[in-house]
Amino acid sequence: MAEEYFVGTNTSDRYPIWTRANVGEVFPDPVALSTFDFAFQNDDGIQMSELGFRDAYIRIGAFEESEFDPDNPVFLGVFGGYTYLNASLMRIFGERAPGLSAQDIDDAFFGVQPGIPPYEQHPDDPSPEAEARIAEVFGWALTTPDLPEVLAQEQQVNLLRDNRPDFASLGDHELVDWIENFFRDGFRELFAQHIFVSFLTTVPLGIVSAVCEAVGRPTDAMKIMAGLGDVESAAPSMAMWDLGRLAASSNSVSVVFDAGIGGLDARLRATEEPECARFVDAFDLFLRSYGSRGPNEWEMSCPTWETDPDLALAAIDRMRVSPGSAAPKGHQADLAAERERLIGEISAMLEGDPEAQGQFLAGAHGASVLMPGRERTKTNCVKFIQEGRMAAREFGRRMVERGVFPEVTSFGMLRFSEQRQAIDNAEGWRDIIERRQEVFDTASSRQEPFVIVGEAEPLSSWTRRDAVTVEPVGNGDSIQGMPGCPGVSEGRARVILDSHDPTALEPGDVLVVPLTDPSWTPLFVPAAGVVVDVGAALSHAIIVSRELGIPCVVSATDATKRIPDGARVRVDGDTGVVTVLEV
Repeated sequence: MAEEYFVGTNTSDRYPIWTRANVGEVFPDPVALSTFDFAFQNDDGIQMSELGFRDAYIRIGAFEESEFDPDNPVFLGVFGGYTYLNASLMRIFGERAPGLSAQDIDDAFFGVQPGIPPYEQHPDDPSPEAEARIAEVFGWALTTPDLPEVLAQEQQVNLLRDNRPDFASLGDHELVDWIENFFRDGFRELFAQHIFVSFLTTVPLGIVSAVCEAVGRPTDAMKIMAGLGDVESAAPSMAMWDLGRLAASSNSVSVVFDAGIGGLDARLRATEEPECARFVDAFDLFLRSYGSRGPNEWEMSCPTWETDPDLALAAIDRMRVSPGSAAPKGHQADLAAERERLIGEISAMLEGDPEAQGQFLAGAHGASVLMPGRERTKTNCVKFIQEGRMAAREFGRRMVERGVFPEVTSFGMLRFSEQRQAIDNAEGWRDIIERRQEVFDTASSRQEPFVIVGEAEPLSSWTRRDAVTVEPVGNGDSIQGMPGCPGVSEGRARVILDSHDPTALEPGDVLVVPLTDPSWTPLFVPAAGVVVDVGAALSHAIIVSRELGIPCVVSATDATKRIPDGARVRVDGDTGVVTVLEV
């Protein structure tokens, strides 16, 4: 097999610790060449995602440009094909930020996964100048009533979809030029905004958690982060619920669903039943708003709900067969009321300490602005990528017709410069693509290390995923993870490794998954509880589960391997404990 993946970045002597935490939810699979080209590094130097990270941290005040290697990515690395986040830099931010620490960053982003070494201070880590700059930005973050820049970017991104060019009318070179220019001219700013808001979100989370711990109410912190409303990543689940109810109310639509998920979108569109036509009209409106979401949605070569509508219909089907009591909006209202009650209760406990009370209320307010803002900035990025994806798929379609590409998504196996070469001279490119696809598949079959310190081991030394064994849990055994969404539930464990096929999940089951992105979260709605192998306080799973009111535990290491499918389990979202009741 290949010793190494066909693209990668250098490690860093100054910032030596890299982790799959958090970024593994964004890029669960190896990164394709076309994405590496615009997001990480190419012949012109470091690219948009790395540059956006740097812009965000300079804007926060945590670093100066001179602290970054001008020639190599330091925030985002690619080793063995997999994307890694630099934990060393995140921790330095925590140490420089007033009121935070390296441990706070670990808790917020990395969870309790094993292998991350303890923080050791470097002589250059402390920076009074950075601390003063960060303090000023933190003050703004805790008092701003809204995020007007983010809302303006949302409007701009929505216009991209409304004004999508007719890609079929562009020439081959025009099409590739459009894609490259599109990402170069717009993605950096959107991604920088996402990182800026994401890391400011640690501030209210840290304040509220510290106060709740100090007053002896540590489990209330997550409840105060729940029921915020206007969380973009939860919106598709709400809309899917309505579509599921619409399908359930129609015998004609249900008959088509009952025939199976494969080809469902085509069958619904082919039928002449008026109720099916009404459902399709509603579904098309859904796809217009949320078609950019899907598994591994940051990777341009992966499918989305727009490119493969059956992916969305599979989740809608699970809601179709759910009882009305599973309606997510009802849960959200209850959580919002509980949030307000707890804020008032804990604030009253702090009346004797006006400074602490003020900090707590500022933290609660900051969470209500920044948490939804973080998810909105992510959605803005994902919608932007979708426009590039649709153009790239048009290019891929043409190259398949000519026999140059084996698949529409084979554009992912070529850099932009190589795509231009393939247009001018098609000879040999299909063989190159197929060889690279073999390397990609090999990397996908390997279990990447969760943490890399110093130099990365070669891909050839990584263990095969199917060779990794763990001790299964038995009756009465527990797995300790991190609390996600509060609440306790019991149900049959359904271990689902692929969001493409959730048909094994029945209403009332406990969903046990390796990670979560938006393709997973609609499945939270019919579930009694959610258990995730990885994750932390700012993981997608926690944020969405809190809005939907589903008890959730994250960072339950190897839960998908240790919990037998079909076992009856209890999920305690307050303590982070998952207990097997009966195998």
